[in-house]
Amino acid sequence: MPILLQASNLSKEYSGQKIFSGLSFTINDKQKIGVIGQNGAGKSTLFRIITGEETADDGEIIINSETNIGYLEQSDDWQAEESSLNFLHRQSGRPEWRIRQLASKFELDEGMLKREAASLSGGWRMRLKLTGMLLKEPNLFLLDEPSNYLDLNTLLLLENYLQAYNGSFLIISHDREFLKKTCTETIEISKTGCYHYPGNIENYLAFKEQKLSSLIKANDSIDKQQQHWQEFVNRFRSKDSKAKQAQAMIRKINKLEQKKISIEHQAGITRIIIPPVSKRNNFALKTNNLSIGYSDKKIANNINIDCHAGEKLAILGLNGQGKTTLIKTLCGRLKPLGGSFHFAANSHLAYHGQEEMEAMDGQEQAGDFLRRVAASDIKTEAVLKMAGDFLFRDEELKKSISVLSGGEKSRLLLAGLLLSKPDILVLDEPTCHLDFETSEALAQALNKFNGTILFSSHDRTFSSLVSTGIIEISQGQAKRLHEDYNDYIKRLEKILWQLPEEIENTIHDKTAERARYIEQKNLQKKINSLEKKLNELQIYKQELLNYFLEHYQEYNPEKTQELEDTTRRINDYEERWLELSSLRLE
Repeated sequence: MPILLQASNLSKEYSGQKIFSGLSFTINDKQKIGVIGQNGAGKSTLFRIITGEETADDGEIIINSETNIGYLEQSDDWQAEESSLNFLHRQSGRPEWRIRQLASKFELDEGMLKREAASLSGGWRMRLKLTGMLLKEPNLFLLDEPSNYLDLNTLLLLENYLQAYNGSFLIISHDREFLKKTCTETIEISKTGCYHYPGNIENYLAFKEQKLSSLIKANDSIDKQQQHWQEFVNRFRSKDSKAKQAQAMIRKINKLEQKKISIEHQAGITRIIIPPVSKRNNFALKTNNLSIGYSDKKIANNINIDCHAGEKLAILGLNGQGKTTLIKTLCGRLKPLGGSFHFAANSHLAYHGQEEMEAMDGQEQAGDFLRRVAASDIKTEAVLKMAGDFLFRDEELKKSISVLSGGEKSRLLLAGLLLSKPDILVLDEPTCHLDFETSEALAQALNKFNGTILFSSHDRTFSSLVSTGIIEISQGQAKRLHEDYNDYIKRLEKILWQLPEEIENTIHDKTAERARYIEQKNLQKKINSLEKKLNELQIYKQELLNYFLEHYQEYNPEKTQELEDTTRRINDYEERWLELSSLRLE
């Protein structure tokens, strides 16, 4: 199995602060690896070192000459008035049949490919860039928190693609469900190195918890033995007849201390406790024909939603459909374009969003911020406990907000909101900057919270744990759905995949559709056969080209004719593929 990439004793520091050291691992062909670790462990830094955006302070990255690395860029790279199809062709240089084939996996149909790339909404832009990256056919690609940028539909489509992908990839994600369904191995990064486990995230966490339990028991056993010997020392140290034995015992106690195993992070035991609020039995929010959007564009209208106190509603929909717009409107950051809404009287609403982070006082220290925003009846111990749950301890609490990273500001704001004892929490992508253990601890806490929550999140594990109901925004409408989150995901998957058994049941009931189904099935077989032949011809053509490069001083009329014939056949097959593909039902 060829080695694609090898990391050897990597270390990295920023301003004298160690990010990681002694980082070593090897990536072989066809390995699907989830990368996890606490915030600040250096996961994204590692990716930037691999792609050459940054350099390690020590150690090295060895990349095989045959390794083709793909990395999903967040910036836009399309030209003025460039169509989506032309963008993909310029990015990849692949023939049109191959572009259309892969684009269809992300629902980029003929209409989307004809549209100007710059005119697409955020979700479709990400699908386009994702397709462009995959068209380059990397045998190793890197995805850094894809759920932060991809809407739920696109994430499900990507998940389906990755399950069948034949190459290698590294994925950083705080969404346990996404890692569980796409990755068969796990790497955890910490300041002291990394651990490569040959199993998926669920198996690794079970192994890690068992290992942690064993380490704690071993340390407890050492503590008991030390305590027993210390009692002897305390009792006989001052007696001359026992002084030598007491000194021997002291040496044994010190040796045992060296045998203790340092536990860097006790995974799975983080428990966030949200201060309870007064229970309410009436409604929390009512909207009346609410219209939302901007002065030059209406996003959704006629929104009529009742949310009762204590409900936890997930706001779902494609990127660009209005999730954040609705949240900003309800929190007073945008004015309604029509209609009205109101929260229950005397409610205390807290909002977690980009604007709130930007409004934080940069000169204020993190600890002072938490103490200031905490409710008056919250004790100092509870403030420090909440700070620690969101990875702010000791020196971190003394930092000015201005020097905090975007992720640190987000976590600080979230901790402050929970300490302020709100009746209603409105959260826009609250888990973006959390490691998945903290994310799940937060989800468990919010699930037990007796207040009301309105939130938008692409993290399926978080959403499943928190939500008691759904608001879906689609095609200018927002409505309550009478299904739970997991049922919603299953229904969405059925729509995206068009499950074969469901198609068969429909076809058997309708004879006319049965004939059409068979026709499409045979058509797909022809297309698959053409794709196979095209791939074989492309490989043979490359072999011929390699021959000419190696024998550039020789003239071989037979090989020259073979190259011409192969090129002609490829062109013929590509035209036939496009012709057949145009007959497929969208």
